[in-house]
Amino acid sequence: MTEADEKIRCDACPVMCYIRPGMTGACDRYANEDGQLVRVDPHVLLDHAVSEGAKVAPFFNAEGAWNGDILKTPGPFVTAVGAGTTYPDYKPAPFIVSSRVDGVDMVTVVTEGIYSYCGVKLKIDTDRHLGDECAIVRAEGEPVGHVTTGEYGSQMLSLGGVNHLTHGGKKEGRVTCETLLSLSNRKSVELVVDGGASVIVQAGKAPIINGKLEERMRVGCGSATIGMFAKQWGDKVDEVVVVDDHITGVLSEHQAGKLLGMRDTGIKMKGRRSTPGRYFHVAEPGTGWGGTNVADPLEIVAGFNPKVARSGMTMLMVSTTGEQYAFYRLDENLRPIEAELPETLRESVERIGENCEPALCSVLFMAGAGGSLRAGVTENPVRLTRSVRQALTTVTAGGAPVIVWPGGGITFMVDVTLLPANSFGYVPTPAIVAPIEFTLRLDDYAALGGHVDEVRPLAEVVAQHAERPNTIFASGAVARRVGARRKA
Repeated sequence: MTEADEKIRCDACPVMCYIRPGMTGACDRYANEDGQLVRVDPHVLLDHAVSEGAKVAPFFNAEGAWNGDILKTPGPFVTAVGAGTTYPDYKPAPFIVSSRVDGVDMVTVVTEGIYSYCGVKLKIDTDRHLGDECAIVRAEGEPVGHVTTGEYGSQMLSLGGVNHLTHGGKKEGRVTCETLLSLSNRKSVELVVDGGASVIVQAGKAPIINGKLEERMRVGCGSATIGMFAKQWGDKVDEVVVVDDHITGVLSEHQAGKLLGMRDTGIKMKGRRSTPGRYFHVAEPGTGWGGTNVADPLEIVAGFNPKVARSGMTMLMVSTTGEQYAFYRLDENLRPIEAELPETLRESVERIGENCEPALCSVLFMAGAGGSLRAGVTENPVRLTRSVRQALTTVTAGGAPVIVWPGGGITFMVDVTLLPANSFGYVPTPAIVAPIEFTLRLDDYAALGGHVDEVRPLAEVVAQHAERPNTIFASGAVARRVGARRKA
């Protein structure tokens, strides 16, 4: 037998690798074990995930009294993590598992999808300015996404997508795929925004922005901060300015200050006045006070009206996280002179910090489930889409609940921290491989034209899993032998 004869051809994705015995394909997911194509990574049943201390999300039939079990009967839930794929499209899903729940026959269809149409939505809890909206985000110098609209206390990035994966150069597609894979598997990635900041992000961890670890998510905008803490300031200081790139708050003018009977101070603010005590665009965005570009907060104060202000008046300036603060007294020329923060105000500044949540990075994997996914469930794919729309079919990813977008197709998002570790893979087309499960009643599955001849009882799948610990498709020997991830 020649060396070429000893190779086998993998049909799990469009790359169609030839794999030598004991080697893995380009994706590191499939191997040649004595002439047999086997799945290398463990196939995850949620009972096994629980035994290893992993978090588990309910996937269906969550109502009813809790009997003390981590999972409601029937017990193990066969996830798509490590299950294998359905390329080419017409092949049934690797696992179509039946079980009985509260007297109802259920089916869970399990497959690992190959997603060319996928990306991540990245939420970074920070007031720091990372970059202008639509600015290109790069990894290893390659464009992998862009800055999108910021949210309350968070900067948002949209990464990946079919254009970066397939429409750019070969390196752009490869780096985009690597970036998505690392983020989805909860690994750290360094990103650089054109004209903006460098940020190291990791799901469930605090971001590192321009080399500085971010610790707090802001308590609110400047106006909201005024409203929350006005009572703690009303009788202790004449004026409070909460510096914020979006909405800077001024206590004496704010409705909260008026209701507390605070006197006008004659303060003149830069920026555009919105409603009393609320100012927009007091400075440019940046990484300074309150997400502005100022290092000295007095830069946003235009002065004081001498007809109203008086010598000796006091003013506290503080950021929306409480990390920056300064206390001033007006001299005889109505110039604010910095002084030591009185102890009566220190508690309020600390209270702002206490009310800030820890700054974290959140990664939501987003993909469109088309082609092989739907055909692997039913011979008439549009019926699966309609079944999901009608809430007859529940969609999960690695056992975790997903958000299914309205409209056509099955476009879903999932928080990557809810999936078992290393649930995501790749193929060098390039595309991301991610688990997806469809759970529905057996009679509904038959009605939508499902592959009913491929249905296997849950007990049979669990028994097979028990015979081959940690994996269904590969023995421990192969997993160890190809554990170094040698390529074909």
